[in-house]
Amino acid sequence: MAFHAHPDDEALLTGGTLAKAAALGHRVVAVVATAGELGLAADRAALGARRLAELERAAEILGVARVVSLGYGDSGFRDPAEPPAGSLCAAPLDEVAGRLAAVLVEERPAVLTVYDARGGYGHRDHVRVHDAGIAAARLAEVSTVLAATVDRAVLLRSLRLLGRLGIRVDGTAADAFADAFSAPEEITHVVDVRRQVRAKRAALAAHASQAGGSDDVRTVRLLSRVPWPLSRVVLGREWFVSVGDSPEMGRMDEVFVDVRR
Repeated sequence: MAFHAHPDDEALLTGGTLAKAAALGHRVVAVVATAGELGLAADRAALGARRLAELERAAEILGVARVVSLGYGDSGFRDPAEPPAGSLCAAPLDEVAGRLAAVLVEERPAVLTVYDARGGYGHRDHVRVHDAGIAAARLAEVSTVLAATVDRAVLLRSLRLLGRLGIRVDGTAADAFADAFSAPEEITHVVDVRRQVRAKRAALAAHASQAGGSDDVRTVRLLSRVPWPLSRVVLGREWFVSVGDSPEMGRMDEVFVDVRR
């Protein structure tokens, strides 16, 4: 089961891993906390409904068997200053954890994925997903919890290269990610998803509302249109950090190693 904050996060951070698990015959479930209605988009009308529909399409492409929306509002990255009423970050942590735990009890997954403690790039909804996910796993007695992340060193090299080419992704300079995601030494799982790159690209492309909305290149647009010869290099790995009560196993190449032990 993958727990995410907004539609498109499932494809960006875990799309290949979900597709790989589904191809191996595992039941795969995606839970999204919000509809992402405060996200950037060229057309903001009914954005939440459109993003949930895009999530359903992306999930179908990846082989996800069930999609669950917890129905919270998008808290926004940093604007507004206070999370809106009804948003994920305005809800008590125990409430969010309890609602996710109910889904975990229904599904009894072998592995739950959340985000790293930084929330990746610091989005407050991502941080809340990390905290609520770990709390829910304890309530539902799911012992293997992995934080979906990105190797910070790889990310910074890529962003600096793009910067030299005059491409600034999502309006953010590389230096803004100096403490984002996870350092290489923190990463415990690097999953080879090169065979799932075609599905991951298609899932990213399904989130069409997130391909525009600003003058800068959007991450979804960039990654879904990486030239095919480069796509296996750019999209062919996904990273995780073992968290919560998961056993520390060193760097593994797939997410079910902990379970088999």
